[in-house]
Amino acid sequence: MNNIHGIILAAGKGSRMHSSKPKVLHKIAHLTLLEHVLAQAKQTCQHIHVVYGHGAEQVKKSLDDDKLNWVLQKQQLGTGHAVEQAMPDIDDQSISVILYGDVPLIQKQTLAKLVDESVKTGFALITVKLDNPSGYGRIIRNAENQITAIVEHKDANEEQLKVSEVNTGIMAINTALLKKYLSQLDSNNSQGELYLTDTIEMAVSDGVDVSSVEAENEFEVAGVNDKKQLAELERIMQKNMADKMMAEGLTIKDPNRFDCRGELSFGQDCEVDINVIIEGEVTLGNEVSIGPNCYIKNSTIGEGVQILPNSVIEGALIDDGATIGPFARVRPEAKIGKGAKIGNFVEVKKSTIGAGSKVSHLSYVGDTTMGDNVNIGAGVITCNYDGVNKHQTEIGDDVFVGSDTQLIAPVNVGDGANIGAGSTITKDVPENQLTLSRAKQTTLKNWKRPVKK
Repeated sequence: MNNIHGIILAAGKGSRMHSSKPKVLHKIAHLTLLEHVLAQAKQTCQHIHVVYGHGAEQVKKSLDDDKLNWVLQKQQLGTGHAVEQAMPDIDDQSISVILYGDVPLIQKQTLAKLVDESVKTGFALITVKLDNPSGYGRIIRNAENQITAIVEHKDANEEQLKVSEVNTGIMAINTALLKKYLSQLDSNNSQGELYLTDTIEMAVSDGVDVSSVEAENEFEVAGVNDKKQLAELERIMQKNMADKMMAEGLTIKDPNRFDCRGELSFGQDCEVDINVIIEGEVTLGNEVSIGPNCYIKNSTIGEGVQILPNSVIEGALIDDGATIGPFARVRPEAKIGKGAKIGNFVEVKKSTIGAGSKVSHLSYVGDTTMGDNVNIGAGVITCNYDGVNKHQTEIGDDVFVGSDTQLIAPVNVGDGANIGAGSTITKDVPENQLTLSRAKQTTLKNWKRPVKK
C-alpha cells in the first residue's frame, strides 16, 4: 500500500528529564530521539505528521525538513487527543501508523510487518513479551489467540497479571476506523484524558480482528522518561552498532567502551582500542590502528595510519602511513602527509604537513604550508596571529628547525634551510643556509649569589 501516514507524538514535556529541552530533543548517539523515530518512519511511511506541543518552537526548529506536516497540540489532553489533531490532514483511504517521539530504537522491519498486518486486518498492534511486565497493559487473548482486550496493570486480576505480553502503544490502523473510534473517546478516567488505547476495546466490540506483531527486541519499544533510560538506550544502540561493525570486520577491543556518534566506514584489518569516540563522518583506510581514549571527528584516515593514545583529530586528512600522537591534537583543515609524524603534545591547525616530515613533540603549527622531510624540533611555534589577522608560514623541503624556535609569520623558509635552536625568525630564511638569532652569551666572572640577611 502506498498511502501510509506516520503520526509521531512529540508533544510531551518530559518533566523527569529535569531539562529546559523538550524530551524528544535529547540525543542518543548523534541524533535526537525524534530524529531516530523519523529515520525509521520515513522508510515505511509516505507522509509524516509530527504532533508537537511543549517547547513547540524548539522542536520545530530542530528539523529542517519541509516535507513534514507539523501539527500543534495546544493542550496535552492525552494520546487520543494528540492523534486526533492530525486527522484533518489524513484521508480515510489510508493507513495511520502511530509512533512515539520518545521511543527511538524501533526498527524498520518491525514497522513494515506492522503495516502489512494492518492492511490485512484493518488494525494491528506491536506487542512485546517482558520478563518483568509490571506496570504495563497486558494483552488478553481468547482460545483462538485473538486479542480481546488490553487490561492495565492496576485493573488486572491474578490470572491476567501472569501474562508477559504487553501493549507498546505503537499501532497501525485503517484511518477511517481510527477517525470513527477517536470521535467516540471520552475522558471519563482518573487523568481526565483521551486514551488512544481505548480504541482497541472499541475495535474488538465492533468485531474487528485486531492483529499483532511481536517486537523481536525489547529495546525497540523502550521509551525514554528520564536520564537513566536515555543512558541505557545509548549503550544498547552503541553495542548494536559495534556488533554490526565487528561482523563486517572491524576489531573493537571492547564494544562496551566504544561510541560512534555518526557514520564510520573502514577498510580491512582496522583496530580500535577502548574509549574511542567517533563523531560525524569518519573514514578509515586499511590497517588503521586507533589507540585508547582517542576522539576523531569528520576526518579521513589513510592506510596504515597509527593513531596513538589520547589524540584528538577533527576535520583533518591523514595520509597513508602517518603517525599521530600520543596526546596530539590535529585541528580542522589540517593535512598530514604520507609517512609524516605528529608527536606528543603537538597541535596542528589549518596546515599542510609534507610527506615524511616530523613534528615530534611540544610544538604548535598553524596556518602553515610545510614541505617534505622537514624536521621540527621541540617547542617550535609558528606565530601566526598578530591579534587581528592570521598570517601564513611557508616552509620548504628538507628544512631543519631547531628546538624552541619561533617563526613570526608571514615568513618563508627556503628548501634545505637550517635554523639554530632558540631563534626568533622574523625575516625570510634563505635556502641551504644556517640562520639563527640569539643574544650574545655572557659570563660575569665576579658575580656572587645573593645571600639572605
